[in-house]
Amino acid sequence: MITVALPKGALLEESIRLFQKIGLDFSAFNDSKNRALQIVDPTNTARALLVRALDVPVYVEYGQAQLGIVGYDVLREKTPKVADLADLQFGYCRLSVAVKSDSNYQESRSLPAHARVASKFVQCAREHFHGLDLPVEIVPLYGSVELGPITGMSEAIVDLVSTGRTLKENGLVEIDLLFESTAHLIAHPLSYRLDRGDLSHYCDQLRELTPQQQSVTS
Repeated sequence: MITVALPKGALLEESIRLFQKIGLDFSAFNDSKNRALQIVDPTNTARALLVRALDVPVYVEYGQAQLGIVGYDVLREKTPKVADLADLQFGYCRLSVAVKSDSNYQESRSLPAHARVASKFVQCAREHFHGLDLPVEIVPLYGSVELGPITGMSEAIVDLVSTGRTLKENGLVEIDLLFESTAHLIAHPLSYRLDRGDLSHYCDQLRELTPQQQSVTS
């Protein structure tokens, strides 16, 4: 029996639909009355764990799950030791630098040296500004990052953006794009190489359902 780590939040519903298409039903997680964090598919061939998105690659890296679905943003931030098998091409968003709409900053380079930048994506933010050779102070925030510039605690933020509505409603505007993110299929490297639990069969089926069948690595 293989174990799949599924992310709570925005990617869950589409992830469940994807596995249903290959005969694995984890839709019990959609039941509002269900509080279980682990369920077994009705066919008794697979188990699913419901975990925080940031924890998906941890469960896969340490072998508690053989497969997982996670946003590319998490892979970039956490750099886990997992096999990144395919871009599943749903859950689109982007990681951007944003500032107050009335600020004079038009791009990341225009921020002053040692400016404060609030973000939950500490490593990605640090890499971005290091690449610009611009020293800034990264302020870790894990709630409403938009409050950073609003309260004056930071000059900018680095955060995920999907529609841009939240930024607009809080008087913020994007000035730079770090990268785009979609859901990715990941696997435990050794389990994938040894094809434990017929893992490659499930991976091939999931890839076939993906537009353009984009394989990232093997």
